[in-house]
Amino acid sequence: MTTKPEEVPPVTKQVNVSAQLVKDLRERTGAGFSDCRAALVEAGADIEKAIDVLRRKGQAAAQKKAQREATEGLIGHYLHAGGKIAVLVEINCESDFVARTDDFQRLCHDVAMHVAALDPRYVRREEVTPQILEHEREIYREQARLTGKPAPVIEKIVAGKMEKFYEENCLYEQHFIKDESVTVRELINQTIAKLKENISVRRFVRLKVGENSSFPPAGGDATVAVSSQ
Repeated sequence: MTTKPEEVPPVTKQVNVSAQLVKDLRERTGAGFSDCRAALVEAGADIEKAIDVLRRKGQAAAQKKAQREATEGLIGHYLHAGGKIAVLVEINCESDFVARTDDFQRLCHDVAMHVAALDPRYVRREEVTPQILEHEREIYREQARLTGKPAPVIEKIVAGKMEKFYEENCLYEQHFIKDESVTVRELINQTIAKLKENISVRRFVRLKVGENSSFPPAGGDATVAVSSQ
């Protein structure tokens, strides 16, 4: 009778992750200690790959929590130096406990500051009306036609320009002013992963001295009254 040779379990490669590397990753992403260490182990101690790991986990966490009702939250605000630009932004979460945390309050402040700097017109791409989208597409098509390129190429050019339009005009698609390696959506997803609650921007309004502001606020349908004394 032939006996099978004993199977030898595969050798698991040990990844040494220093405390300094975990600290660096925490400072760059704001994620918790254990999450950063696990991401670095998974990424073989490569900090850039670990950032990608944390992003994927943040996106997955956000998708799981997206259907949960978020009726608590805060009104974040930011007043630009000199008082020329002011922003109010409503960000919702699931509980008053999370709304009082430093991480959530920091998110509200950072998003308000971002709106002051980059002046988005919408919260999400889904809010852009079909009329505006078609108007933009037609402009881009006409620009592309002038190059003499064939129709299939023109449509690819138009599609690329539409993505750029979303990136420039929709808050969630914009690159975060304090860290351009992440979008505002990814910034929010990171906070969702950390605080374990659904978090979303409901609306914002941006005021600038001397300019007409758009009311109602982006993302909302509430009436905003402005009074002068």
